[in-house]
Amino acid sequence: MSILFINKNQISTLLFFISFFSFSQSSDVYNAILAPIELQSNVNAIVRYDNQRIEINAINDMVVHTKRIVTVFNKYGDKHANTLEFYSDNFSIKTIEARIYDGFGEEIKKIKKKDFTDNSAVSGGTLYSDSRVKYYDYTPMNYPYTIEYVSEVKYNSTAFIPQWRPVNGYYLGIEYAEYKIENNSGIALRLKKDNIENNKVVEISGFHYKIENLPGIAYEAYSPSLFTFTPGLKPALTKFNMNGVEGVNNNWKDFGKWVYAELLTGTAELPQETINDVKSLTNGIEDRIERAKLVYKYMQDRTRYISVQIGIGGWKPMMATDVNNLGYGDCKGLTNYTKALLDAVDVPAYYTLVFGGRNILNIDSEFSSAQGNHAILCVPDGDNNIFLECTNQTNPFGFTAGFTDDRDVLLVKPEGGEIVHTKIYSADESIQKTSANISLDPNGGFTASVNIETTGYQYGLHESVGGKSTRDQNSYYKEYWDNINNISIDDISITNDKENVIYHENIKISAANYASRSGKRLIFQPNFFNKVTSIPSRYSERNLEFEIDRSFKDIDEFIIQIPNDLKVEAMTESKKIETKFGTYSFKLEKLEDNKLKYTRTYVLLKGNYQKEDYKAFRDFRKQIVKHDKSKIVLTTAL
Repeated sequence: MSILFINKNQISTLLFFISFFSFSQSSDVYNAILAPIELQSNVNAIVRYDNQRIEINAINDMVVHTKRIVTVFNKYGDKHANTLEFYSDNFSIKTIEARIYDGFGEEIKKIKKKDFTDNSAVSGGTLYSDSRVKYYDYTPMNYPYTIEYVSEVKYNSTAFIPQWRPVNGYYLGIEYAEYKIENNSGIALRLKKDNIENNKVVEISGFHYKIENLPGIAYEAYSPSLFTFTPGLKPALTKFNMNGVEGVNNNWKDFGKWVYAELLTGTAELPQETINDVKSLTNGIEDRIERAKLVYKYMQDRTRYISVQIGIGGWKPMMATDVNNLGYGDCKGLTNYTKALLDAVDVPAYYTLVFGGRNILNIDSEFSSAQGNHAILCVPDGDNNIFLECTNQTNPFGFTAGFTDDRDVLLVKPEGGEIVHTKIYSADESIQKTSANISLDPNGGFTASVNIETTGYQYGLHESVGGKSTRDQNSYYKEYWDNINNISIDDISITNDKENVIYHENIKISAANYASRSGKRLIFQPNFFNKVTSIPSRYSERNLEFEIDRSFKDIDEFIIQIPNDLKVEAMTESKKIETKFGTYSFKLEKLEDNKLKYTRTYVLLKGNYQKEDYKAFRDFRKQIVKHDKSKIVLTTAL
């Protein structure tokens, strides 16, 4: 990471425009046939030319110039055209246009500013936002085609300087991409370099980079995020402006102090009636966490989530009083409101910025800037932190699995920001236990009572089932057990134990012809309800490292009642497999009264693994698929 003062000088400006002119004037970049042969293999599109030039003229004046030429070879490459720009009251589109060329480089269409569609940039669940987007959705008649896109956008804010991510997808070749920041503001500019080495990136000057002839990357199963191994640059000013509010950003402590002082201070006032309510609710309860649990439920019962993109760039929360009176808020408003409620009953809590999502993405602990897409609340508990998701009105207290678990986040404290890590759910905390009593009939059909209990990450995978309609629940379970033909869902009972964070599903099912008949024999697979059926893709040569992002444990126990006139002729022997990726075992036992017992345990462990380990991982999964298909053969009893 470097900290430099960069001003315009004649030499760097001359070099930039020579580069821009010489490359952009070549008609070869519009001709799909003339794309470099070495880049055409295994790609959906090739970026022929991409130039992003950022002018920072003052703390509240930034202009971003973009010129991008992309050759698209098939429908999967259409998304790389990127013919769109966002705008709002605080940044405006000065220029936007596009041109379309056929496979031979002949211009077939010119798209002017008026031809772009102009829409709100937010979903229907948003109460208010001034964010909008202009885009052009081109439907090609033939492939390949080439699209040239040019724009100029003026920003009144310098808090969000565009990053450089030239590789923004798989199967995308890069012929030429260039990124330059011209910092004329007199403010120090910091830059974080990610994966620059060994990716054909050339540093022209301190804030001027280019990349040439980078082949496309083929997707491989279990690959880590592209951002973790492709080149990128993150810029940030040490002093910035966010829509009229200035801040200092030398490090995370500075940035967090600014968020607290400028975005949160003065927003936590509550009506006295509400303060009295939560004090009465928690009266006599000494334990702070128990008080926090009651307040959290109070908040959940009184509010609902709705996006409200107002304030400083969508970063400043609504007033707690407004959330209290209206009964709704977005992640910022609901988190700030919950913090205010906890303050009223003397429970310390910290507003927290995070990248929320199924995929695990960290706030960059090494580089402070405006990061994150979500807000949650942190309640300290001794040496531990409890994180509260305030937008979900059914979430158990402290449950974060699947959305904000296992990632670096920013605590916002009065004295400044602090990077901490959210809870990692171990395999023993993310259990799915499936137990069943099964009655097999002489014709191969069965009836069963199935109980599924889930915790941790697996709780989060099942928790939404209870909110579905009866019809949708039936469809869900039929799909969940799609290995059973002609399945009938006869009864469903669901209990959500939020105190202990255990999800209980009790389902009665039946099916005909599950077992197949061969003469006097009846053959069936004893793993009725939890089969692994997919084997990860095979690669002659793995190129990328691979990642298992979350651990879990499956425990299965099925009691199978077989007909009295049948007996076991053959069944597969028990098996146990131990690897660095996890373990697997199953066992079949004969019980009294013509019953069989099938037990199975499957543990998968999170981790980052070398590409050389992938074959062993695939073999592990392949064995699981094989043993999950183990069979029992019944025959007529003498």
